[in-house]
Amino acid sequence: MLSLVRSAIVLLYPRTDELPGAEDCGLDAFLERYREETTPLVWLGVVLGAVVFHLTPVFTVGVPLPAFALSPRLGDKHANAIAQTDSYVLRQAIFLLKLVAGLAWGQGAEVRARLGLSALPPDPDTWRTE
Repeated sequence: MLSLVRSAIVLLYPRTDELPGAEDCGLDAFLERYREETTPLVWLGVVLGAVVFHLTPVFTVGVPLPAFALSPRLGDKHANAIAQTDSYVLRQAIFLLKLVAGLAWGQGAEVRARLGLSALPPDPDTWRTE
C-alpha cells in the first residue's frame, strides 16, 4: 500500500523548475514513520484516498488507465481535476491524501529554503514520553 500512496503523492506534488517535488523530500521515510505513528483509521483513509486518486482518471481526463500510468501532463491535469471534483466524498478522500503529502513536502529542507523558511530542527521524539 505504501507504493500506491507514494505514487499518488508524487503526482500531487511534482517537481517544477522552481520547487522540488514530494519525492525529493524524504517521502519514503516520512510515509513509513507516518504509517507507524498514525491511527489505523487515518491510515485507511490515506490509502483509500490513493485508491480513489488512481482509479478516477477515466472520469477526469477520459483515459481508462490508473493515475500512475498517465503521462506527466495528464497526471497533472488529473490531480487538478480530482481535487476540484463536485463530489464531496471524493474531494475529501483526496484532501486527506493531500494533507499527508503536504506534511511530507513542507518539511523538506530544500522546499523550506526556497520558500525563505529555516530548516526544521530534528524531531526530538519526546511527545510520547512527556
